[in-house]
Amino acid sequence: MSAAPLLTTAAGARKAGATSGRTRRRAGGWKAYLYILPAVLFSVTFLIVPTLQTGWYSLFEWNGLSAATWVGFENYLDVFRDEDLRDSFGHVGTLIVFYSFVPITVALLLTMVISRANALRGMSFFRTVLFLPQVIASVVVATTWLSIYSPNGLLNTILRAVGLDSLARVWLGDTSSALIAVGLIGTWLNVGLCLVLFLSGVGNVQPELFEAARLDGANGLQEFFGITLPALRGQIVVALTLSVVSALKTFDLVYVTTRGGPGNATSVPAYEAYSRAFVSGQVGSAASVAVVLTIVILLVTALISRMQPKEAE
Repeated sequence: MSAAPLLTTAAGARKAGATSGRTRRRAGGWKAYLYILPAVLFSVTFLIVPTLQTGWYSLFEWNGLSAATWVGFENYLDVFRDEDLRDSFGHVGTLIVFYSFVPITVALLLTMVISRANALRGMSFFRTVLFLPQVIASVVVATTWLSIYSPNGLLNTILRAVGLDSLARVWLGDTSSALIAVGLIGTWLNVGLCLVLFLSGVGNVQPELFEAARLDGANGLQEFFGITLPALRGQIVVALTLSVVSALKTFDLVYVTTRGGPGNATSVPAYEAYSRAFVSGQVGSAASVAVVLTIVILLVTALISRMQPKEAE
């Protein structure tokens, strides 16, 4: 039998096999798109479309019921001209200090102590207790702290018991203390989250590094700044991102505890958007505040992400 027909048959088989393989890959590709289709539809329906709709509403003066009037970018200009709106964005800056920088600092100090102490009995229990605020509903947290801050609440009772009656006050009803009081709730919420992130980062550091540093006579601060802190750079960026974003979009704590008061001492952009949309009937203005807040969150997140170490990306 001649070899030519055999070669022709083999070449035809290879070609048919390649064609069949491409067909299978093409079919598999379409199946992959079908797997992600529900998530895409969900995102388009409940995220992209509402966001675009909010942006469209922001170009109108509308009370939600009557005919809307086109005003263009006037609502966005009001975000910078309206004193209450400017103050609300300023208040967020204060909350970032309490929601982000203070918890990160406290968590780093606790991490320094814990990593230096090798093993502490009951560490799992303390981690659970410190992380517990993250799994409790925000409304429950706010209601609890509302009770603590009340005139006859736990905080004032302790102050009076130790002879500091002059410091007792209506914490959430005083313009000088209301925003700080709300901020301290954020501190209590985020310390546990930051600590868990940092302890997980320390767990990835080789123990030999700590042992070598101690053999060389390094004290706690030298060990922390030389080994622990550099190893936690990625976790710090994550904690910074989560805590700053939580401060920027704060709504539930303010709504339950102060409703933006006294006056507008604790008003924040998210609460202003809610109040203008559902209380005062300024839907266009509320939409513009929501859009500006979204842009600020995206910009801040992008800036913080640039701090991420290259090796962790």
